[in-house]
Amino acid sequence: MTNRDSPLIRGREALEAQECATLAPYAQKSAESSGRKHREPLHPYRTEYQRDRARIIHSRAFRRLEQKTQVFLSGTADHLRTRLTHTIEVASISRSIARALALNEDLAEAIALAHDLGHAPFGHSGESELNRLMRGHGGFNHNQQSIRVVEVIEKKYPEFPGLNLSFEVLEGLRKHASPPGPAAGGAIPAVYQPSLEAQIANLADEITYYSHDLDDGLDSRLIEPAQLDGLEVWRHSHDEVRRDFPRLAGPELNGYVIRCIIDRQVQDVISNSAAAIAASGVQSVEEVRRKRRPLIRYSPGLRTANRALRKFLYANLYYNPGVAIMNRRACRMLRDVFTLYIRDPSLLGRSTGRRVHREGLERSVCDYLSGMTDGYLLDEYVRLFGEAAPAGCPKLPRKR
Repeated sequence: MTNRDSPLIRGREALEAQECATLAPYAQKSAESSGRKHREPLHPYRTEYQRDRARIIHSRAFRRLEQKTQVFLSGTADHLRTRLTHTIEVASISRSIARALALNEDLAEAIALAHDLGHAPFGHSGESELNRLMRGHGGFNHNQQSIRVVEVIEKKYPEFPGLNLSFEVLEGLRKHASPPGPAAGGAIPAVYQPSLEAQIANLADEITYYSHDLDDGLDSRLIEPAQLDGLEVWRHSHDEVRRDFPRLAGPELNGYVIRCIIDRQVQDVISNSAAAIAASGVQSVEEVRRKRRPLIRYSPGLRTANRALRKFLYANLYYNPGVAIMNRRACRMLRDVFTLYIRDPSLLGRSTGRRVHREGLERSVCDYLSGMTDGYLLDEYVRLFGEAAPAGCPKLPRKR
């Protein structure tokens, strides 16, 4: 008897059978995956989406998220979110929603773990700067770059570039549906939405950055609780917490309010998505893809309240002078390094230099810069220009 035949071991076939027995009919089953660009033998112990999750976690791009900016430059304070902690939080919320709706947790988590792999250093400010620098050369968008990371840039296997992720994970990263191929008779099926698991990861990202960026804003004192009284999202949970725990105050009160905001958002998405799925009558993944509107959704009231929260965060946190000035200085360094690389490509790393003839100089430089952590870019600026970072930029600790 082989190890795979032991009654103590659950192989891939048993895991796939469990999915078929326990997941909803419109859930994306691992055994029904449309496969990968490069065909590979199936794994004896892991489903397709479990393999995807492992490949993402073991990628270099995933590890570099630890020192990439979420809102505050990486290294600003130990407890503020980085791009990695944000990603882990998105994955956690994705699994919770998928589990409650009897959908594929592994697929939702894999999409969540990969959704920011292409993010530039210095957060959305760095992304905007790279997009400006790449004007006329295809631009830069972190969602598209995440696809590029997992399909082209990562080098883990001798037979092919990228991570060779499943069609369904790639579909989730693109945030829209695209048919895996012609249906019977050669017709391309009409598709409008990705899988429900992809829709979950997309909304979980929103839930996470709304609540946790607000949490970091409060912790950093760039936002004061009194400013939040006019926001329904805050007021609803704050009043609940004050009623149940009248002695709670200060950071402990704020932290518990944030926890309650997240819980309310997740419960709202679960209940409203369940109602939308039931009303739609879908019974398969193919029927989900043919729906013109996402079925994973907030209630109308919470969607309106979240729009007000988003507007508040842009006005009071993302464009706060304390954050914006630091980001502008960091983006100046990004611009200077980009310009120097274009002028003298010999300064690029060896593997990037080899890609120039195939990908073009500007795209190769963009790939190289977007993969850098905040700290590495600061070090590279000092190396190339022989001077300290511009005044006001933090001296980020490098982890070695």
